[in-house]
Amino acid sequence: MDLDETLVLPRNTIRIRPSAVTDAASIVAAVRASAVEIAPWMPWAHEGYSLEDSRTWLDLCADGWAAGSQYSFVAVDTTTGEFLGDCSLSQINRVHGFANLGYWVRSSATGQGLASALAERVARFGVEALKLNRIEILTAVENRASQRVAEKIGATREGVLRSRLVVRAEVWDAVIFSITARDLGHEPS
Repeated sequence: MDLDETLVLPRNTIRIRPSAVTDAASIVAAVRASAVEIAPWMPWAHEGYSLEDSRTWLDLCADGWAAGSQYSFVAVDTTTGEFLGDCSLSQINRVHGFANLGYWVRSSATGQGLASALAERVARFGVEALKLNRIEILTAVENRASQRVAEKIGATREGVLRSRLVVRAEVWDAVIFSITARDLGHEPS
C-alpha cells in the first residue's frame, strides 16, 4: 500500500511519494518561502517555521502512517530535488469510511496544476488503497485557491458549514467538498 509516482506537468516533472524525516529542511524552506500565501489558512505556517516544527510534523506523519490514521505525501521536483508541496489524508474514520484531504503547494509552484495533480492522486490512493468511500475537502469560504483545486479534481461542493474552522483564533465558515469512491469509478467498500 503505497503511492510513489512520477508525473509530467507543463513546467516540471514531479515525484509524489510518502513524506520522510529527510524532508525536514526542504519543508522548512518551502514554508518560509510561502508563509505569506498559506499562513491565512494554515495556522501552523509562519515565517519563523523551524526545523523543529518540521521534524515534529514528520514524526506525527510517521506515527500516523504506522497507526493507519494519517497518510502524508510530498511532491518533489525530479530535476532539482526541490520540495513543491504536501498532501495528506487525515481524520480517517474507518467506521464510516471517510477521511479529510488537505494540501498546500509552495508559492513558486502555484498555477501549474501541481495542487490538483497531487490532490487527485492522494484522493485516489484513499479510495483504492485504503478502501475509503468518501474523501472530504474542507476550506475556509475565503480560500478560493483551495476551492479551485477541489473543483478541478471533480469534487462536489456540498455546502457551507457555519463556524466550522478556527484559524489563529478567528472563526470561519467553511465550504465542504467531497469525492466518493463512485466518483472515481469504484464501488463503496
